[in-house]
Amino acid sequence: MADAPLPRPTDRAKLADVAALAGVSVGTASKALNGGGRMRPETRLRVLAAVEALDFRPNQHAQSLHTGRSWTVGLMTTDGIGRFSTPVLLGAEDALGAGKISVLLCDTRGDAIREQHHLRNLMDRRVDGIIVTGRRTDPRPPLTGIAPIPTVYALSPSADPVDTSVVSDDRGGAHLAVEHLLATGRTRIAHVTGPAHHAAARDRARHTVELLESSSLRLATGRVHFGEWSEAWGRHAAEAVLRTAPDTDAFFCGNDQIARGVADTLRERGVNVPASIAIVGYDNWDTMALACRPPLTTIDRDLTEIGRMAALRLLDAINADPVPGLHTVPCRLVVRESA
Repeated sequence: MADAPLPRPTDRAKLADVAALAGVSVGTASKALNGGGRMRPETRLRVLAAVEALDFRPNQHAQSLHTGRSWTVGLMTTDGIGRFSTPVLLGAEDALGAGKISVLLCDTRGDAIREQHHLRNLMDRRVDGIIVTGRRTDPRPPLTGIAPIPTVYALSPSADPVDTSVVSDDRGGAHLAVEHLLATGRTRIAHVTGPAHHAAARDRARHTVELLESSSLRLATGRVHFGEWSEAWGRHAAEAVLRTAPDTDAFFCGNDQIARGVADTLRERGVNVPASIAIVGYDNWDTMALACRPPLTTIDRDLTEIGRMAALRLLDAINADPVPGLHTVPCRLVVRESA
């Protein structure tokens, strides 16, 4: 046993390596790991010691080796509360379920170490592919060390344009919101959104300004109001906007939480929504949009469709027919009582 060569550190240990180090046959090593077969206790102990020495991780899907498929896909997310990843997951499951492929959800909580841990587990399970998603639209570094496992990025695109990414059409979403407000006669539109270092806030703000300028208009206060993705910021920002531009006749908000905060301030001021001031949110988060008073007109990013399309692009890659590049999913306007 002492003379058996160890695999190089860069190699993944195989069952044959375990057997060689323990001085037994591959069949005996397999029985020792599965707890089956009749053998002397010291033989089983030698096999287990070899497993530990080689850091051997058995293939959990050996029964599928003849097909070369595990029929599982990993979904890696940084969205701990599931606000964005759950609809993406549901869409992916809809597309993959027809092919009897299961989805394994892995929450990294934005931690690089936890992400590597989940990646190792997914690789151990021999997943057929990985979908990566998150709660932000900022481009993220691509996963490393996972080749040749096909990977698709959903909502949070890969920073590498060679990868396949499926994202929301934020320009189209901003266009729907602004065009709706203009169509209802609003010309003094304020834009209140999230942190300027978030791509979603920057992109929606840029598109809003461009669209207004194309109609020979400018923002009611002359600038974008960047802040937090919160109701508290919406309440505060609404006060600031009305002090600066009391003739404001509409708010286009970067998300539904901000929009609900704006609605609170307007209601407390006795402003009639939408007769005097209209409000449009973003995301169509039912918890916020339906609880808002009045119910919120908003932009739906169709996260379920993003998940479905990401799964279809992943199936293409699994079948050796990848479609690299950035793929966008259209938004839709959901009209309720606020605008």
